[in-house]
Amino acid sequence: MNPFFNPWQLAPRHIAVFRALNLGDFLCAVPALRRLRHAAPDAHITFIGLSAISDCVQRFGHYIDEFVVFPGDQELPESTPDHGVLPEFYRSMQARQFDLAIQMHGSGLHTNTIVGRLGARQCAGFVPDRIQETAWQMLWPQGAPEILRYLLLLQYLGVPGRMDMRLEFPLEEDDHHKADRLMERFRMGRADTVFIHPGARLSSRRWPMERFAEIGRQLALQGWRIGVTGSPSEHRLTSEVASSIGESAVNLAGMTDLGMLASLLRTAPLLICNDTGVSHVAAAVQTPTVVVASGSDVARWAPHNTSLHKVLHVNMPCRPCAYQQCPIPGHPCATRVGVDQVLAAARNQLVKEHSDEMAAWL
Repeated sequence: MNPFFNPWQLAPRHIAVFRALNLGDFLCAVPALRRLRHAAPDAHITFIGLSAISDCVQRFGHYIDEFVVFPGDQELPESTPDHGVLPEFYRSMQARQFDLAIQMHGSGLHTNTIVGRLGARQCAGFVPDRIQETAWQMLWPQGAPEILRYLLLLQYLGVPGRMDMRLEFPLEEDDHHKADRLMERFRMGRADTVFIHPGARLSSRRWPMERFAEIGRQLALQGWRIGVTGSPSEHRLTSEVASSIGESAVNLAGMTDLGMLASLLRTAPLLICNDTGVSHVAAAVQTPTVVVASGSDVARWAPHNTSLHKVLHVNMPCRPCAYQQCPIPGHPCATRVGVDQVLAAARNQLVKEHSDEMAAWL
């Protein structure tokens, strides 16, 4: 609790939450949204974010009453701002007269100004400097895991609830039906298919394609089917990986929407991927993973269940980075994670998964 007073005693009824980030970032905020909803069951909660996550956000109607697309801002690299729409966006938000606008998007260096323009009676969030700390503005907790940061913010504001860091991804029957049909089409079994997701939004976050392919070949030799997943824009990459693995692999890029993918992962023995949105989806549906973290801030983004999720990385003085392409010759933060390391981790996860299933059966 902050040393000033309990802001939550003002009992806001109309709340805006600002987080204009991508899929994995949104999922990491779900525990805070869950706590917010439980503390204010009758409040109208508006989530302001990027259009790219709209399909995902719609699944969380039990926590969010309304989703509003943020048109972007030049200070935020996640989107290109639509300057023609921004003035009307701010007018529309100000007309709603939010009781409270919560900034859940970074330290506040760039985003506090954006949240201030929403016209709420009160704004809350993080500040990058202790001198700026107030009853409503908490000092940015450097080094804390991303999920924990926003729970700490709500605790600071006096929002009641537990520090529950569980991720969620609600699934519907239609997700399972479509996933089942896809598996039947390619004669793949849920229990014997390992998924490989070689893509990532930034090229600097991708482990080399040929290494993913080698992992797939080695697992195929042990009798595993390999499902190579990705977005439609990653079809060329996934096609090369699947072709290099051979007949045991199926290129599923562009064939799955988010719900289908989550359904496939929910019953999968393992996902091998980069540190990107799909790793958080897997964590949300409790799928064992091996994650190669190239360039990212592992302490901030790694899943908290270290038994279920193995994150492999090498310490580099340039981490974390947000370059599209790694500027260092040889891309060392990726290439210094070897095939043998990933393969050993994958085999260990598969053995562990099989042992857990046997123990549950016995």
